[in-house]
Amino acid sequence: MAIESALGESVVLTRTDKVLGWARKYSLFLYPFVTACCGMEYMATAASHYDIDRFGAGLPRFSPRQADVLFVVGTISHKQAPILKRVWEQMCEPKWVVAFGGCTCSGGPYDNYATVQGIDTIVPVDVYIPGCPPRPETVLDGIIKLQEKIQNQKQEL
Repeated sequence: MAIESALGESVVLTRTDKVLGWARKYSLFLYPFVTACCGMEYMATAASHYDIDRFGAGLPRFSPRQADVLFVVGTISHKQAPILKRVWEQMCEPKWVVAFGGCTCSGGPYDNYATVQGIDTIVPVDVYIPGCPPRPETVLDGIIKLQEKIQNQKQEL
């Protein structure tokens, strides 16, 4: 406190990880891994009516090497599981995963031999967005929760 009072209002003191967290939470580079019907709702949320750009997540990336958020949208079969795992492994650190829709979160209505019962058995999930399909407002709430997680986590330099 003595340093802050001596410097006055001309200097702002903060920690580097807080600045990095703030910058990262407003520059989300999404990689949409769309496999089923929830993709339509993802596209509706990404359209201009809901203005996903205000959260810094407007332009999707179509290479995992350019993305830091993996948006898994739709049902994942056991045949697709190794592909999803490989896409996740190709992403650079720091990286986050969002499970979009009931099928992605828990298998949805498909409790059978062919469907993965939640992608958290394949990759670590940071935010779950439930629903069949989730409403755009729920998707935006999920993005806000991801931003809070990014802001509050310890940043690696």
